Amino acid sequence: MSTAKRETPPPAAGRAGMKKELPEHFKDYRHVWVFIERERGQIHPVSFELLGAGRKLADKLGAQLAGVVLGPPGEATKHAVAEAFAYNADLVYVVEAPLLADYRNEPFTKAMADLVNTYKPEILLLGATTLGRDLAGSVATTLLTGLTADCTELDVDTDGSLAATRPTFGGSLLCTIYTLNYRPQMATVRPRVMVMPQRVDKPVGRIIKHTLSMAEEEIVTKVLGFLSDGQSTTAKLAYADVVVAGGLGLGSAENLQLVKNLARAIGAEYGCSRPLVQKGWMPADRQIGQTGKTIRPKLYIAAGISGAIQHRVGVEGADLIVAINTDPNAPIFDFAHVGVLTDALRFLPVLTDAFTERLSPHNRGNLAS
Repeated sequence: MSTAKRETPPPAAGRAGMKKELPEHFKDYRHVWVFIERERGQIHPVSFELLGAGRKLADKLGAQLAGVVLGPPGEATKHAVAEAFAYNADLVYVVEAPLLADYRNEPFTKAMADLVNTYKPEILLLGATTLGRDLAGSVATTLLTGLTADCTELDVDTDGSLAATRPTFGGSLLCTIYTLNYRPQMATVRPRVMVMPQRVDKPVGRIIKHTLSMAEEEIVTKVLGFLSDGQSTTAKLAYADVVVAGGLGLGSAENLQLVKNLARAIGAEYGCSRPLVQKGWMPADRQIGQTGKTIRPKLYIAAGISGAIQHRVGVEGADLIVAINTDPNAPIFDFAHVGVLTDALRFLPVLTDAFTERLSPHNRGNLAS
């Protein structure tokens, strides 16, 4: 059983001794940027979540919030620009080019690096998705700046430095990282970590277009076709309203059927903690936590899960967390809203029967409402 210890960030005055004077050519870097991620024409929801987080950072800095849209000429790119404004952006930087029709590292890195070098953002945020992680690492390397990956919190200090918090040392610490002497300050954030802001219809605002100075002959990667990864058949944990999950406290793979039965009774998705995936009891797409899926359901029921920090950072955005455990000292009781101190093997069937009796078929799936 592990618990997390937060490293208290040194105050701005205390960091002065380790902070060099920001190089002169970085002093005119301003504003907060969010990369608007798209794939196959669809905007990834993490982009909107980051616009919500970016709005708070920009307001604290007295800066503007900008979206960055990279894509081919056409309606899909125009739609992405309009949606960026609907989710808090003050302005949008756009690079339109046929080379950006499909994600390839070389042209996307070139486009983003050119934008940064030309317009100089202070903070650049990307989603910690497969695409976002690939692009963020490449851009940070190209720009010779720092990148904090898989952040769970973002803030700005009194001196304007980005404070990016993430689990470290196997999840035993929450560490706040600063990029003090380089710009832009970059961070990636996993989907569902930040709250989804409200969408507000408003006119398209200021758009700054930039030209991609690159030719197809300069790009090594070629797109031959697109093969779906079959996500339509995998777990939809990240955006489920109700989730039921099991942990090692259930004792065996067979007992996970109790979790599945309850999930079926209330129209929920089901998942598990990391040790169960490591044991082969459940597939990886059902894992909840820092190295699995981050979830923000209206109701989360955790059965036999101790609540180590890796799991906590993946679920603490839930509106209501119900923990079922026999150990009164389990860390999950520190952040659960409701704790049930009992054996999940006996409690889950009773709970399932109660819901089955109470919920008529047409009400199932509406528990969270």
